[in-house]
Amino acid sequence: MSSRSQSTPDDRGVRQDLSVTAPRGFIAGTARCGLKKSGEDLAIVFSEIPAVAAAVFTTNLAQAAPVILSRSHLKSPSHRAFVINSGGANACTGEEGLADARETARVVAEYFNCADREVLIASTGVIGVRLDMDKLLSGVRNATGTLSRDNGWKVAEAIMTTDTRPKRAIRHINLLGRKVTIAGVAKGAGMIHPDMATLLSLVTTDAAIRKSALRQALRLAVNRSFNRVTVDGDTSTNDTLAILANGAAQNDPVTDAQHPGFAPFVEALSDVCRNLAIQVARDGEGARKLITINIRHAPAERIAHRIAETVATSPLVKTAIAGEDANWGRILAAAGRSGVRFDLSKVDIKIGPLAVARNGRGLNFDEARALEILRQDEVTITIDLNQGEVDLTEWTCDLTEDYIKINADYRS
Repeated sequence: MSSRSQSTPDDRGVRQDLSVTAPRGFIAGTARCGLKKSGEDLAIVFSEIPAVAAAVFTTNLAQAAPVILSRSHLKSPSHRAFVINSGGANACTGEEGLADARETARVVAEYFNCADREVLIASTGVIGVRLDMDKLLSGVRNATGTLSRDNGWKVAEAIMTTDTRPKRAIRHINLLGRKVTIAGVAKGAGMIHPDMATLLSLVTTDAAIRKSALRQALRLAVNRSFNRVTVDGDTSTNDTLAILANGAAQNDPVTDAQHPGFAPFVEALSDVCRNLAIQVARDGEGARKLITINIRHAPAERIAHRIAETVATSPLVKTAIAGEDANWGRILAAAGRSGVRFDLSKVDIKIGPLAVARNGRGLNFDEARALEILRQDEVTITIDLNQGEVDLTEWTCDLTEDYIKINADYRS
C-alpha cells in the first residue's frame, strides 16, 4: 500500500486512520496547558506494551533540557511514553530547566506505573524561558484523562507552533506475512536545516524489531529524508525525532541489517520520514512554493549533497523563485560556491521541464513558459552535472517577506 500524508474523515465522519495510534498498541491524549496563546499544546503517546526506541537529536551545541534528558533515557532497554509540549522550548534554562524536564518525565511515569527512563520528552517554543510547570503538569493530568486510539489524530495539531497545518504520514506494509503499520507526525516550519532541522517528530510502529536494528534503520531513513530538507539554513536547540516500536504486529523480529525484513522496513520508514520532511518544507515560514532540487550525474554523494544544500539555502535563489524570476545564473553561482570541485562547463540546468542552461551557459529559453512554470506552487530545479552516476534530491521552499514578519516578532 502507498503512503498517505494526510487522512481525512470519510463520508460517515469516521477517521480513515488514526495517525500515530494507527499501529496496534498505541493510545494518545492531548490537552491545553495554556503555554500557547490558543489551542491544545501538549500531547502524550503511550504504548500499551513495552516498546523499543531510537532517536536522533539536534547537533547544535546549545541543547535543550528535553534533549539532554531524552538522550539519557534512550539508554533504557524499553520505553512506554513520549510527551511533547509546544509553547515553550525549555532550552538554555540551566539546571532548573533540566529539573523541570525530569519532573515531567516523573509525573508521566507515575501515571503509567513505569520507570522514569521509559519516558521520552520533547518541547518546542521560545528559547530561554522556563516552562510554567503548574500549567504543564495540569496539562499532563488532563491529557492522561483523554487517552484513546481516537485521539492520535489530534497529536499533530497539539505540537504546532508557527506551522500552518498539521503534518501526518502513514504506511502499511506486508512484512514477511504480517501487516505492519508505520505512522508519524511532525512539526516544523522555520529554523529548518539538516543534522537535525528544527523539528519535532514522533514515529510509531507495531513492527517487532531489535533496538540496535531500529537505531540503524532510523539513521538510514533520516539520511534519506529529514537530512535532505532545509527552509532557512538554521538549526535549533530542541530538534528530536523518535521512533517507538512495540512488536504488536507479531512479525518475525527484525534482528539486524541482514534480516530479510530489514530492507522493506527501512524503505517504508524512509517513505514516512520523507513524506513528513516534504510537508515541513512545503510549510516553511512564509512559504508559498515547495522547491525540489534534483542533482543528477554527480561524481559522489558528498558533492551532490553540498551543491543541493547550497542552492537550497541561497537567499538569492529562494527569492528569485518567490518572485517567479527564472534567474538560472543564481542557481549556477550557488552551486559554484558550494565548496566542492566539479566542471561547470558540463552543467545543464532545468526549471521544471524547461532547459535554461547547457554546458554552463544560458539558453535562449521561452520566458513566458518559464513564468508559467514558476507560477505553480511546486517548482523543480534540476542540476545535471554530467560528471558521474550519483543522483540526489533535496527539498526547500521560497523565501518571502512573510518569513521576515514571522521571525521579526516571534516572541510577541
